[in-house]
Amino acid sequence: MLKVSDLHVYYGGIHALKGVNLTVPRGKIVTLIGANGAGKSSTLRAIAGLIKNKKGAITYNDRDLSHLDPVGIVKSGIVMSPEGRRIFPHLSVLENLHLGAYSRSDKAGIARDLEWVFELFPRMRERREQKGGTLSGGEQQMLAVGRALMSAPEMVMLDEPSLGLAPLLVRDVFEIIKVINEKGMTVLLVEQNAFAALKVAHHAYVLETGSVVLEGPGEELLRDERVCKAYLGG
Repeated sequence: MLKVSDLHVYYGGIHALKGVNLTVPRGKIVTLIGANGAGKSSTLRAIAGLIKNKKGAITYNDRDLSHLDPVGIVKSGIVMSPEGRRIFPHLSVLENLHLGAYSRSDKAGIARDLEWVFELFPRMRERREQKGGTLSGGEQQMLAVGRALMSAPEMVMLDEPSLGLAPLLVRDVFEIIKVINEKGMTVLLVEQNAFAALKVAHHAYVLETGSVVLEGPGEELLRDERVCKAYLGG
């Protein structure tokens, strides 16, 4: 289980996260929704060790993560698929996927997970020798998620996985999120598509200007008048 307590993050003089508290239970899908600049991505980056918190605690399975670097975070069982995909454009699909397993030495497990990724994303099998930079936007998103899964995480953090994708591909992305979760993986999701995120989430947090202002089961927040007005266009 992941627990974030009184998390404060600064970018220079900007107070980006102001005492964020959240819990991600094992085996659940938890989503963070909010406007641009609300602090959603900063929360994921702090958990991933990419930015340091000024105050507060981040624990995973009762282990303090604050002293770990990003590699240590991955080895602890948490991996992030970043906003903007961030694949390696000059490497092949297969090379990108193998880089996702850089912290592993279990060759049989790596081969098994590679096959699972190809089952999840059949297009990646077809494109395995193709350079990442020549893929379509949707294919690059598949590759980014697949690369994250190759680390064999207990928890995967997805930052805006549907950003810029066509509606049909957005639907596919959320189906994949459910499949990943059904395999037993915990998911922490940041997503601008609030309706789709809340539909798939067991629990959700609403962030505004660096603070959690509302939380509850995803289906419950779908019916919340404040959420509907602010994020669902109704």
